[in-house]
Amino acid sequence: MLHRQITYPQLAAMLKAIFVEVAEEEFRNGQKRQSDSRIHLLTGVHRKDVKRLRETSADASPLPAAVSTGPQLIAQWLGDPDYVTPDGKPLPIPFKEIEVGKPCFESLVKRVVKQDIRARVILDEWLRLGVAEFDGEYVTLNSGAFTPEKGFEEKAFFFAKNIRDHIAASSGNLLGEQPLHFDRSVYYDQLSAQSVKELKLLANELGMQALTAMNNAAMAKQKTDQDKQSAKHRMNFGIFSYDSLPRRTRPRGPERERSGKERSNKAESIAQISAEETAKPGDNT
Repeated sequence: MLHRQITYPQLAAMLKAIFVEVAEEEFRNGQKRQSDSRIHLLTGVHRKDVKRLRETSADASPLPAAVSTGPQLIAQWLGDPDYVTPDGKPLPIPFKEIEVGKPCFESLVKRVVKQDIRARVILDEWLRLGVAEFDGEYVTLNSGAFTPEKGFEEKAFFFAKNIRDHIAASSGNLLGEQPLHFDRSVYYDQLSAQSVKELKLLANELGMQALTAMNNAAMAKQKTDQDKQSAKHRMNFGIFSYDSLPRRTRPRGPERERSGKERSNKAESIAQISAEETAKPGDNT
């Protein structure tokens, strides 16, 4: 968060909003709308803040088109047999129709997006986010395109959406809610960097296979349920992998203005302090 200049007061403000939202959605007393006073008692958030946050939430602006329409397009691309290979990998498709009735990007956008958004606008945004590639004729969907590779706001949206549900599933399991949510992991240490890289590739491959299979099954269920009054529920199936291999994050703000000499001096100072701490007399622990 510090890399994005998100300070503690900003984090505290976001947590207030989350507390109010969860209290309002998950601690209802029947069908009656909760009062600001009750949410204040549940969360400890000041009544004035509760009122402001609830009004802000009601007036919240809609999601950007790239966020709201992107997952739907990708789901259709990966779930339609005409758009994938026999083993389920996305086929490159022409941007414009080359042959009548054959898949193309423009027809996919017209079929999925109900808003008046041109296919070129969505493609340009996908190129910016690293979701797809375009050679001037064919559009190629990148592997792992369920979430964008670039675009901080877009990635932050999916981060918030996924981590909220993951925490809800884990905390529900801790509280003994039934039925339990599936929440499992495979953990190994004492591995070489090469082994971790190979396992990471395997995780990516197996993860995409599972996501694609779940996407296709869920899309079929949604089509079956679309006219049912009971179709009021949602689900979220996610996969993550983590490893301790070193990574670099591009610094932002004042750090980027710091000269190489200043960074070197800081590193030398830290090393000197560390050496002095190590050499303190009387420390035999």
